[in-house]
Amino acid sequence: MDPRLSFLTLVVRDLTASRRFYVDGLRWPVELEAPGEVLMIRVGERLVLSLWQESAAVGELGPIARGEGAPPFTLAHNVATPADVDAVVAQMLAAGGTLSGAAQQREWGGYTGYVADPDGFRWEIAYNPAPIGLSVL
Repeated sequence: MDPRLSFLTLVVRDLTASRRFYVDGLRWPVELEAPGEVLMIRVGERLVLSLWQESAAVGELGPIARGEGAPPFTLAHNVATPADVDAVVAQMLAAGGTLSGAAQQREWGGYTGYVADPDGFRWEIAYNPAPIGLSVL
């Protein structure tokens, strides 16, 4: 099996709110949409972000569990400079996101901040000067 991620699906409580954030606010282009059910956005050459309305997902996935605190994963958007981190964080806040971690210099040499989307999924906006970080720009 090739090491690959093709779709990243987030089960969302309110697809309309997610659409306002990702499409209207951030201006990410829609690749496929089934209103009230699913919204797909190509976020890489071979990667699609799928936003699935919770009520539509339950039939296939079963009950959706949610709890307090941050989900046990983050999504990352890497940028070329610390100033770009600040600019993207500001754009995400203007789109309706919530600041969940102010941008700051990190011990490992990078500069990152965190913004939550309408469902609380945390986006790390990162400047990572290491070769692995620069390889994804």
